Amino acid sequence: MSVQLLSVVALVVLFLIGTVLPLNMGALAFAAAFLVGVLAMGMTPAAIFDGFPGDLFVTLVGVTYLFAVAQKNGTVDWLVERAVLMVRGHVAAIPWVMFAIAAVLTGFGALGPAAVAILAPIALTFAAQHRINPVLMGLMVIHGAQAGGFSPISVYGGIVNNLIEKAQIPPNPSVIFASSFLFNVGIAIALFFVFGGLEILRRRRVAPGAAVDPHPEPASRSVSGHGGTPATATIAHPAPQAPSGAIRLDLHRAMTLVGLIVLGAGALAFKFNVGLLAFVVAVVLSLMAPKTQKGAIDKVSWSTVLLICGVVTYVEVMQSAGTVDQIGAAISALPSPLLAALLLCFTGAIVSAFASSTALLGAIIPLAMPFLAAGQVSPIGVIAAIAVCTTIVDTSPFSTNGALVVANAQEAERESVLRTLLIYSAVIAAAGPVIAWLVLIVPNWI
Repeated sequence: MSVQLLSVVALVVLFLIGTVLPLNMGALAFAAAFLVGVLAMGMTPAAIFDGFPGDLFVTLVGVTYLFAVAQKNGTVDWLVERAVLMVRGHVAAIPWVMFAIAAVLTGFGALGPAAVAILAPIALTFAAQHRINPVLMGLMVIHGAQAGGFSPISVYGGIVNNLIEKAQIPPNPSVIFASSFLFNVGIAIALFFVFGGLEILRRRRVAPGAAVDPHPEPASRSVSGHGGTPATATIAHPAPQAPSGAIRLDLHRAMTLVGLIVLGAGALAFKFNVGLLAFVVAVVLSLMAPKTQKGAIDKVSWSTVLLICGVVTYVEVMQSAGTVDQIGAAISALPSPLLAALLLCFTGAIVSAFASSTALLGAIIPLAMPFLAAGQVSPIGVIAAIAVCTTIVDTSPFSTNGALVVANAQEAERESVLRTLLIYSAVIAAAGPVIAWLVLIVPNWI
């Protein structure tokens, strides 16, 4: 058995074990990385550690630590109260507000993970306080970030348009942007109704200026887990409405807001590392009120961090084995351009669920260039489809965006959110490429 095939078999096995048994999949992935990487491929431990996602680790821990500090001093609850005022009590508007803000941020050049890191903690807290499905709120933030992700001045847009220019293909950045934007808007509309949008629309309006209980009593409800098996989740119900101004903006909350603004400005305008900057802000706030912030670091979801970092490290071992490159080369050699384009869309979607979308855009699009040169299919249509498929699966809990949603979910809901995101990401990885192929490639077949 070749090492490429062995790495795929090992990945399937660790997912099966992690699904059937109550074992952390990240721990299994680290074990697989040693067995496949060191024993089968002859890699050194240092080479395996090179694949450890240090940036993702720091981002997850730093952002969740900062928002744990903000939650303990009441800043997050104050922001939730302000959000109710902004939409005049129409809770159903909040998911769309989050979608729009995320799209604007990435459309003007913010990295998707930076936008999600800033918005996910607020969105997930609001979801818990107002009985909105946390998966809906998290996915609206992620798909909003992807909707704006291919604007001509965005990071993704710059990567794709640069590749098109290098291949001497007539550029059409507006088509790339519109394809991603409309695709994600369509997904968001479907998600809104699938995850309880109708119930939110029927709900009575929350009184503007009403405060929320920062420690609401939980109520259980059933959320679909693996294979449709009900998994018990805890959704926080808001307490009886209190008079306006029940949550006041004191000095510590004001300084926390300043810290969050610094985080946003530093990540978006100055391109500072989100995780490292979050640590700086969190430490400064903790030094200002050390007793108040005691225990905030314990709120970091360490099991989630282990899960995600372990799987990403193993996928890097697979890439070192040449598994991804071998699959791409085999696809490009197919005689049918339409079939090759479909399989490249699937490759982008499946691999990107575990690896960096930014890196994959630069790796998979060039694989399409040989058959695009034949002129049998629209180059822009194929590239747009690959771009969409490579990024819509960033909802996976093994990607930075999905991991941020899981890490910022309420502790009692975290397991059900993780499972639902796994199921959703599998569905979108299977259905997304087919829909993108049918909409963006087949109609342009020459």
